[in-house]
Amino acid sequence: MTNKPPRYIRLSVQLGSALLLMLMAQLAAAHQIKAAITTVLFNTHTQNIEVMHRFNLHDAEHAVKALFDKKADILGDDKTQQQFADYVAARFELLDANGAPLQLKSVGYEIEGKFFWVYQETAEPPNLQGLTIRHNALRDLWPAQINTLNVEGHGDIKTLTFRDNVELLSVEFDAQH
Repeated sequence: MTNKPPRYIRLSVQLGSALLLMLMAQLAAAHQIKAAITTVLFNTHTQNIEVMHRFNLHDAEHAVKALFDKKADILGDDKTQQQFADYVAARFELLDANGAPLQLKSVGYEIEGKFFWVYQETAEPPNLQGLTIRHNALRDLWPAQINTLNVEGHGDIKTLTFRDNVELLSVEFDAQH
């Protein structure tokens, strides 16, 4: 005679193990989501358009190793940080309603907690009726990368999502702004 636990206990342990494995798989999959958030802010005090890109630091760490050098260190190397900021700037573009590019200048970058930020700005053109935007940062590296962009300070907040094969998205502004 063996000293086996009752069947319901064995089933409970098996079910608990299965749930734990599912939870671990879900957490691992959630970590693989490649996403960035960008805010395009019309600053009424400065009359500038301010652009703030926020990337998960973990994604930026992996990206610099794939893009620049296997030994690249975004945490401790200013050169790598500048390279990544330049990479982002080269893959982001604002165009006016007529398709003319707005000349964005770099304002800087920083690591803040779990995020890597890249900042740009340009003067707001008079009578701007809308924007067409290209945001391909990390999309050349990871096709599943999703870049979400919020346009704020020019009427209601407008949200654009760059995913799959989407290259350009546009917003229009109300005449009273």
